[in-house]
Amino acid sequence: MHLLLRTLWHLFTSSRQSRLTMWDASSMPMRVLFTDVDINMHINNGMYFSLMDLGRFDLLVRSGAWKVARRKGWNPVVNAETIAFRKSLKLGQRYTIESKVLGFDEKAMYFEQRMVAGGEIYARAYIAARLVGKKGPISNEEIFAEIGQPPSDLILPEWIHGWREANALPGSRRPAPHAWI
Repeated sequence: MHLLLRTLWHLFTSSRQSRLTMWDASSMPMRVLFTDVDINMHINNGMYFSLMDLGRFDLLVRSGAWKVARRKGWNPVVNAETIAFRKSLKLGQRYTIESKVLGFDEKAMYFEQRMVAGGEIYARAYIAARLVGKKGPISNEEIFAEIGQPPSDLILPEWIHGWREANALPGSRRPAPHAWI
């Protein structure tokens, strides 16, 4: 909720940026705001994922996929994510959020996102997301029919499958009891 107004602002400004395809990399200029930092005056580790949401929205809006999703009643949801930090982004610092689709499997669309300042990666995340409608997840075939086929050289890196499997929880219709192992 804390990023609602900022999200709406970026949805508006992204729609006025140059058009991309869903398969291009998007780059969104940002600045570290007071609401992004913790007591150490750098972006709070939990805030990175919220800010990266804005980067994915930028790619969706600029590619036209956001309009399609809204018209169809599809909503993007994140299934899994992981992040690595290299340097801290500090209050007032300019940076960009770089976002790119890595590929698909039968369960998700995979993104790589980077926080970049001065030509260097400060943080990098991998996100598994899907589009869901009222009846559940939207198939790749349905998505591709609306936003276009991915390029033939867009091949999901092999290690993503292992990462996804190692981090998966049971589906929402199966039990997932809480017990420390």
